[in-house]
Amino acid sequence: MKVGILGLGLIGGSLARAYALEGHSVFAGEKDESMLSFAMLAGAVQGKLDETTVPGCDLILLAIYPGGSAMWLEKNAFLISREALVIDCCGVKEEICRRCFPLAKQYGFTYVGGHPMAGSQFSGFKYSRADLFEGAPMVLVPPVYDDIELLQRVKDALKPCHFGAFSVTTAEEHDKIIAFTSQMPHILSNAFIKSPTAARHKGFSAGSYKDLTRVAWLNPQMWGELFLENRENLLFELDTYIDSLTAYRQAIADNREDALVALLEEGKRRKEEVDG
Repeated sequence: MKVGILGLGLIGGSLARAYALEGHSVFAGEKDESMLSFAMLAGAVQGKLDETTVPGCDLILLAIYPGGSAMWLEKNAFLISREALVIDCCGVKEEICRRCFPLAKQYGFTYVGGHPMAGSQFSGFKYSRADLFEGAPMVLVPPVYDDIELLQRVKDALKPCHFGAFSVTTAEEHDKIIAFTSQMPHILSNAFIKSPTAARHKGFSAGSYKDLTRVAWLNPQMWGELFLENRENLLFELDTYIDSLTAYRQAIADNREDALVALLEEGKRRKEEVDG
């Protein structure tokens, strides 16, 4: 299989390594020529993804920012084979699916929205690895929800990644849920570490501190774009969280142990309900 990958960051680089490891030919589009050269030396990439290699690709994976992925597809759609499958790996889905589904229909190839639920606080090709997606969930946004043949085709195309499970949803539902499960934790972590007390944490911090602050070390440009593309859903989650924090603060300020315990019990019970 000939695989085209747009972007050689953590996700794109890991995709390239996974496909190359299983003997597939990988062609990559990367604006940083030194990174592309390094990926080729590492054996993850065979050549450049350009007008000469795009037409021969059986699978194209878009692994840069949503806006950039959509722009690349708008520019290169006419080169893509009608037999090809295109999957984006972006963190939000509404905007990119709105732009890319019509392109696929116009030029005859197949496009499916995707979001691999795997990653790291570190970014860049040097942190990529072939087993990044091993056992991880993959969320799919197909053009038709119940096209079983298409879903099987996607699963077969993604086999080298060794995903653990696939979820199928709409772009709208994806973005609502991802605002809570992914985007909010990054904001909370990034805001939490700004406390002046953070500078004195060494020797006083354990697992809870490490868990909460791990993703504060993020890619600001990428996450900023994702947050703004999903701003309405993210604002809902932020407002909900601020309301909850305000209730905890009020109980502490009023020295109301009964109110504070009730809030803590409610949170514990909710955790049991949603996670078992």
